[in-house]
Amino acid sequence: MTRPALRRQAARIFRAALRAADPHHAVARYLARRDYSRFRRVYVIGAGKAAAAMANAAERALGPIVTGGLVNVKDGHIAKLRRVEWNECGHPLPDARGVAGAERVAAIARAAGEGDLVLCLISGGASALLPLPAPPVTLAEKQEVTRLLLACGAEIREINAIRKHLSAIKGGQLARMAWPARVETLLVSDVIGDAIDVIGSGPTVPDPSTFLDAARVLDRYGIRNRLPAAVRARIELGVAGAIDETPKPDDPLFARVRNTVIGDNRLALDAAARQARELGFRTLILSSAIAGETREIARMHAAIAREIAASGRPVRPPACVLTGGETTVTLRGAGKGGRNQEFALAAALDIAGLDNVVVFSAGTDGTDGPTDAAGAIADGDTLRRNPDARRYLDANDSYHYFESLGDLVITGPTNTNVADVRILLIGKRA
Repeated sequence: MTRPALRRQAARIFRAALRAADPHHAVARYLARRDYSRFRRVYVIGAGKAAAAMANAAERALGPIVTGGLVNVKDGHIAKLRRVEWNECGHPLPDARGVAGAERVAAIARAAGEGDLVLCLISGGASALLPLPAPPVTLAEKQEVTRLLLACGAEIREINAIRKHLSAIKGGQLARMAWPARVETLLVSDVIGDAIDVIGSGPTVPDPSTFLDAARVLDRYGIRNRLPAAVRARIELGVAGAIDETPKPDDPLFARVRNTVIGDNRLALDAAARQARELGFRTLILSSAIAGETREIARMHAAIAREIAASGRPVRPPACVLTGGETTVTLRGAGKGGRNQEFALAAALDIAGLDNVVVFSAGTDGTDGPTDAAGAIADGDTLRRNPDARRYLDANDSYHYFESLGDLVITGPTNTNVADVRILLIGKRA
C-alpha cells in the first residue's frame, strides 16, 4: 500500500468523522422528538463555532414559534438565519464584538418570562465567544489572562475555572438571568468526557468550581503575580467570601433547566472507524479522551505505529488506530502552529524512514490554533523532504514546516467542533 494511497484514505476517514459531527443534523434529530407548543415565546441564544448551524436547524424545526434571538460565532462560522441573528466575534481571544453580543444574549435571557422557553445552543469555542467580564475586570484584562493560560499549557477545565470566576455570564449565571423561564440547552461537546460544566464554561450548568479552585490553578502555573491587578483582586476577594459564588448544583433555579449533549467526539470516532473498516483496515479506537502535552502524546502514537508495523500488535496491518480529545502545547518559541500540527511534526520525527505509516491529526472545527489549517499529515518520508524538523519543532513553528511541504490539512470552517481526531494508518509491508 503506497504512501499516497494511505494519505488519501486518511483524508476520507477524517471526512467521515466530520459528517458524523454535523451539528445541524444533531439539533434537528433532538428537536423532532420534542413538543414546545405550550410555550408562549421561544428565544434562541447561544455561542460557539457551531452555534449558527445549530440555530439554522432550530429555526427549521420550530418554525414561527421562534420569537427571535442571537448567537455569537467565530468569524466565518455563519449560516443562513431568518429569525435569529448571528454575531461574528473573536476566537480564541475574546474581543469587543463578543462582549457586545454577550450583553445582547444576557438581555434576551432577562426578558424571558415564566411562560417562555430559552433555547440555548452551545458548542466548542463558546467560552471565548461569550465574554462578559465581571466588573471591574475589563475585556483587555480578560484577554491578557487568556493569553497567559494558553501559553502556560493549562488544561481546558483549569482555564474555564478561571473564566467562570471572571465572568458575569458563565458557570450557570446565564441560567440565573433567564429564571423563571424554562431553559433548554443543547451542547455539541469538544470536551473530554463531555463534562457539561466545562463545555463553553457551562453558562446554564451548575458550577462545581470555586474561587479557591481558580486561585489554585493560578498558583499551579505560577502566574498569579503576573495577572492584572483587578483580576488578582477579584479572585482574592472571592476566596475571602466577599463576592458571591457562581450558582451551585443545589440552587433551585436549575429545576427549570435541562442540559443535553447532542454531539461529541465519540460519535465522530465511531463514524471514522466505520469508514476505515469499509476501506479494508483492521480498526481500533484507542480512546476519545486523550489529553496531555502534545509532543509526549505524539511520541506515544508513533511508538504504537512502530509496534504495529514491526510485530502486528495490538492490531495487524493494514491497521487504523483512532484517538480523540485535545492535547496542550507549552509554548517555547515564537513560531506559528497549533496542537494538531505540532502533533504531526513531533510524530514525524519518530516514524522517519517507515515506508507504510501515515499520521493525520486535525481539529473538527477546521482551525488549529491561530492558523487557517485544521491540522497536518506526515509519513515516514516527511523528514527526508525537509530534514530541519527539529528546529521548527523547537520554535513551535509547525505551520511553516508543513506549509513548505504542502501537507497542511485545510478544510475551512466546518461549523462544528467535537475536539480533535487523530488517525494512524499502517499499511502492509511491500
